[in-house]
Amino acid sequence: MARSNPNRFNVTSLVPKSRASWIGAAIIALLSGIAAEAQRAGPWSGGNQGQSQSRQGKSYEVGKFDYYVLSLSWSPSYCESAKSARDEQQCNRRDGKRFAFVLHGLWPQFERGWPQDCQTEDRGFVPRQVANRMLDIMPSDKLVFHEYRKHGTCAGLGIDGYFDLARKLHDKVKIPERYSQVSDPRLTVAPDQVLTDFVAINPGLTKDMLVVKCGGPGNRMEEVRVCFDRAGAFRVCGSNENQRKACAAPRMYVPPVRG
Repeated sequence: MARSNPNRFNVTSLVPKSRASWIGAAIIALLSGIAAEAQRAGPWSGGNQGQSQSRQGKSYEVGKFDYYVLSLSWSPSYCESAKSARDEQQCNRRDGKRFAFVLHGLWPQFERGWPQDCQTEDRGFVPRQVANRMLDIMPSDKLVFHEYRKHGTCAGLGIDGYFDLARKLHDKVKIPERYSQVSDPRLTVAPDQVLTDFVAINPGLTKDMLVVKCGGPGNRMEEVRVCFDRAGAFRVCGSNENQRKACAAPRMYVPPVRG
């Protein structure tokens, strides 16, 4: 009996013999179509590689937004997290310096939502010397690089313009004395009290122009976010900054400045 040629193309082998075979053939065809489409589309390669394409698949135009949010992070809360234990620049410095509020970032915002990962000629790259001059208020070069790539590229100010404005707005916000060097390991405070404290020493600032964010074990105070118009004046926040969502707890734990 002659043996069949294993390399011979047999049309009848493609014809399903049962319902199960039809289902199997359909699945194979579907997967083949998906694979072909993925090959044509190619992998996503980052927000600065496409036409202002973000990680969410949306396109944003550089310089098109409504206002800024300046985010001030409570460094002790960040440093108490397991993830940040390796952050030598901010949390485990050998020079003994410890931080209270630090600059998390300056974020262009829409009245609802925000742009990110915009396409720029610099491709989101921050020179080392620029990062170095921000480390006194933004004590992590990784944070500097990340914030410009994600948010700064959408501001339309260029690298120097973005960080110059971030410093200017950071310096404009006065920090209440009680939060400059917290040493009490049992301190708790109501979110509304934080708002009151900031409003009291910042002329022109009202409670609807900032929010307090809390989270983690014990509802730790994490951030104070202040809203500015594009000219650098305090302004009412958009719907992104909602105090109920940012911190609905009646009181927050304020970890002491690490010593």
